[in-house]
Amino acid sequence: MNDVFDNQRILEVIRKHFLHFVLIGIAAVVLAALFSSPMFITPKFRSTARIYPVNIAVVSMESESEQMLEIINSNDIKLKMFDAFRLDTVYKIDKQDPQYLTYMLAEYNAHVSTNKTEFETVEISVLDKDPQRAAAMCDSIIHFYNNKVREMHTIKNWEMVTILKNNMDKRTSERDSIHQLIREQRQKYKILDFPTQVREVTRGYMEALSTGRDRTPGGQEIRQLYGNLSEKGGEAYLLETQFRRISNTIDSLKFLYDINLSEATKEITYCFVVEKPFPADKKAYPVRWMIVAMTTLSALFLGLLLFIILDYRRTR
Repeated sequence: MNDVFDNQRILEVIRKHFLHFVLIGIAAVVLAALFSSPMFITPKFRSTARIYPVNIAVVSMESESEQMLEIINSNDIKLKMFDAFRLDTVYKIDKQDPQYLTYMLAEYNAHVSTNKTEFETVEISVLDKDPQRAAAMCDSIIHFYNNKVREMHTIKNWEMVTILKNNMDKRTSERDSIHQLIREQRQKYKILDFPTQVREVTRGYMEALSTGRDRTPGGQEIRQLYGNLSEKGGEAYLLETQFRRISNTIDSLKFLYDINLSEATKEITYCFVVEKPFPADKKAYPVRWMIVAMTTLSALFLGLLLFIILDYRRTR
């Protein structure tokens, strides 16, 4: 068998059948050029866009670009593209077919590709027989991506707005109840500022006792206030402390509430378009020179193999 593919034999076969190889090559070139022409293969045009993710919070080990790819490749966006461009008619797939979605997703994935570049941008590439539609599909993918991210952020932020609003209402109700108790104590026991009053009233009461004025109307009033502070002062101080703590909590909740409300209602984009798509003026598929070259080389190789086998049989 080694003799069959001997270099000398191969060169001899090529020399003897050189004219045949020329004819095979010419026929292969002509046929490949013919069958790769628009008469047999519909030319397709490629439109490309490059986008960079912004305003995306990293929520896992994935990078922002990887999160962008996950969203762009989601079925939600693909289904929107099906409807927006009536791709069932473009890909000639019947909606009544039981495997409609399977076929549509396969065709879409064959015509639309996305990948992350080394510079962390995401490249969107669309192949279509209509160059205008290819560019429009690139634009729409970016548009649907922005809408999808905005929808996800809006849902999350509205959830936080609701939670924070409920907490604020609950804390405000607690503060109002405490404030009412403080007002009652102030009116009934004259306790306005426990730390200051306890110091001043104690000093005044001690002076009244030392000078013998504790029996006077003023002394009696100081004595009454001193008793109120002794009996209700601790409770009043605790209520004041709770009131301030809850007020601080409400302020913090209000700050977060305003941030999430702003996030839920704002309209922003979630990508920078680094390279805008445009209608291609040169087809990307099929690559005729490659088809012709591969066909010609294959035909010449098969011809060589056939002539070698025939020559081997003839010489045995």
